Amino acid sequence: MRGFGTFYKKEITEIIRTYKALVLGIISFIMAIMNPLIAKLTPWLMEQLSDQMKEQGFQVGKITVTANHSWEQFQKNFSTLLIVIIIMLCSSYVKEYAKGTLIPLVTKGLTRTSIVLSKLLTQILLWTACFGVYLGVSWGYTAYYWNGPDAKLILWMSLFYWLFGLFLIAWIAFFSSFLNSTIQVLMGVGIVYFIYMMLGMIGKIKEYLPTWLLSSGDILSKKQIASDYVIAAGVTGAITVVLIVLAVVFTKHRKL
Repeated sequence: MRGFGTFYKKEITEIIRTYKALVLGIISFIMAIMNPLIAKLTPWLMEQLSDQMKEQGFQVGKITVTANHSWEQFQKNFSTLLIVIIIMLCSSYVKEYAKGTLIPLVTKGLTRTSIVLSKLLTQILLWTACFGVYLGVSWGYTAYYWNGPDAKLILWMSLFYWLFGLFLIAWIAFFSSFLNSTIQVLMGVGIVYFIYMMLGMIGKIKEYLPTWLLSSGDILSKKQIASDYVIAAGVTGAITVVLIVLAVVFTKHRKL
């Protein structure tokens, strides 16, 4: 994989120079703050609306907020954060092909395998950093107000969520190996997600699909246990590896 180190440094420099890492970091931080904040403000908001709701015949009782409410917000906002990150990463490969910037590099000896793997590694590190900020701030801020849940349960849930993000990043690499625009890649990832969500509605099959990992927040409320997600995690990991291999193979035959 000639040129991997050089091209990888170029990718890291680019995400810093274009402020992509900074922007995504700020978004991750803001969304993380919102999780416990929304949970903390919920009783106050309901109190403010109680008079209006009484007039409409609704009785509002006392609301007790716990750490679980904050983690429920964590799960809801995770999808939004992941969508933002996927949108910002989808152009990474195809813009290089469109501009022809890879031609002189390949001519000088840079292998196509190095191109795919260096971009993939950069995106994985960026995703890991953003998710780390999102998880760390949410966890710390939630722990400041409430006790629990158990740290081991949070780590298991986090591993499954992180793996699902990695799964979608692999799809970006796969679609970018033969599609020609950011919109096409984004639509491809969106269609895959939609298909898996639809398949997840078919009985027990949902427990074998990558999208099952998105319900791993139930580990915190003890509705599920970590072992309930092991098969889905294994399937997700296997598909991710296959997608990366296919991305490398297809890129080797792609016209630059």
